[in-house]
This record gives sequence, structure tokens and C-alpha cells, in this order.
Amino acid sequence: MILRALTLAGGLTAGAGLSQFPEFSQQYAQRLGGAVDALGQVVADFDASAAAEGLDRTGALTQMTGTDFIERRRADMETTFERHATLSADLEALQGAGPFMRAYNATRFSDTQVASAAWEAYQPAVPLNMAGAVFAAFGFFAGLIGLSALFAVGRGVVRALRRRPAPKGMPPIA
Repeated sequence: MILRALTLAGGLTAGAGLSQFPEFSQQYAQRLGGAVDALGQVVADFDASAAAEGLDRTGALTQMTGTDFIERRRADMETTFERHATLSADLEALQGAGPFMRAYNATRFSDTQVASAAWEAYQPAVPLNMAGAVFAAFGFFAGLIGLSALFAVGRGVVRALRRRPAPKGMPPIA
């Protein structure tokens, strides 16, 4: 009886949690767009400065040598270019996608800075749409199945321990 109640509570908790995915993923995609825009401005400024000197991006980066500060700045810019490219690809995959396609592309939710900014602004709400209901149902059944499997394994271990003879001098497990 207690295990059934715990399983039901786990299912309800997982359902409530997963029902929040559509809204959080939308918030993440919006933050991702802002990050891509901001990084795009930095990239454009760098490229414009390089062009003013008659260089392309690679040529400008190659010339950034000589002092520790300039070499550190070059490494920072290389990291910025890589991050901009990654986030732009993520945004392209998520832009205009509905909640189910965002779930399908969940690996695109990998930027910790964007995720933490989205999480800080996010406020859970009761989803009153079909997508929220589907995610809630999926979470509920995943929670039920997951906890049922966990409890079944636990019962199996306890039964196996009860069947083993107790070591000499030890009372049997009741």
C-alpha cells in the first residue's frame, strides 16, 4: 500500500515536472536568440575591424600575438566565434519549432549560461494546452514505470536476502 502511494506520488511529481518543459523550452529559445544576437554583434565588430585593416577573420587572429594580453584576447575571440556558431546552429534548429520538436532537439539545450538565465526568469505555471497535457501524461507514466521498476528491484533484493541462509551466529532476516 505504501509503495503504491509512493509510486503514485512519484508519477504525479514527474508529470507535473515534465508538464513544464514546453514553457521552459520556449523561454530557453528566446534567451538563445538574445545570446546569438549579442554574440553576432561582437563577431560583426571584430570582422569590421579586421576588414578595415584589409584582413579577414583568420588573418586578424593570426596577427594577434606578441603579448600575453593580446594572445589571451585572441583565444577569447576564437571561443566567441565557436560559441556563436554553436548557438546559431542550435537556434536554427529550435526557431519556430513547437514543443514536441523542441523535445526532439533537447540536445540543443546545452548552453549553461543560456539555460541558467532562462531558469532564473522562468516561473512554473499550470499548462492549459494540449502540449502541456501530453508532457504531463508522459511524465506521469514515466514516473509510475520508473518507480515501479525501482521498487520491484528492491523487493527482489529483499526476497533474495531472505532466502539465503543466515551466516553462522547471525539471526535470520525476518
